[in-house]
Amino acid sequence: MGAAVGLVAGIAAVVVVALLVVTVRIHNRLVKLRNQTQASWAQIDVQLGRRHDLIPNLVESTRAYASHERGTIEAVTAARTKALDTAATATTAERAFAEDLLSGSLGRLLALSESYPELKADDRFARLQSELTSAEDKIAYARQFYNSAVQSYNTALETFPANLVAGLGTHQAREYFRTDAAAHGPAEVRFA
Repeated sequence: MGAAVGLVAGIAAVVVVALLVVTVRIHNRLVKLRNQTQASWAQIDVQLGRRHDLIPNLVESTRAYASHERGTIEAVTAARTKALDTAATATTAERAFAEDLLSGSLGRLLALSESYPELKADDRFARLQSELTSAEDKIAYARQFYNSAVQSYNTALETFPANLVAGLGTHQAREYFRTDAAAHGPAEVRFA
């Protein structure tokens, strides 16, 4: 009888150790996925910051040629301010909304070049527009990478047995960085 009790105790110990190993592995995987979402969000933040830094120069270049387009210029400035204000404390959805407003106002600002041939011909404006297009492409790529990381993390949180481990810790589902359908892609500017 003593041997049977020892065998049962040994099996129970093996099962407990196996459960602990599996729990630790799952927890570490969730931490890795969570950190990947945070790192990919940081890349979005860097690219949005780059875009925000380009805007004052673009506004000044436009103001020099289209000074009476005050409403458009003020809309871009206000949208940039709102985007900067939401950067630190906003949810992902609020940040996406502010960035969508900025994208829309930037599109209207860039469209002004059609009405002002001198602006369209300005080298500085063309360079800034090219840099802005590059920044928009990088933002789109960073957003895609972030959303992919969020999908992996959220899926891991919902699958068994990871959902049990996630319930024990500080793991919470992340929001996707969704943008308005009208703001997808670069601003459309046609040159005559």
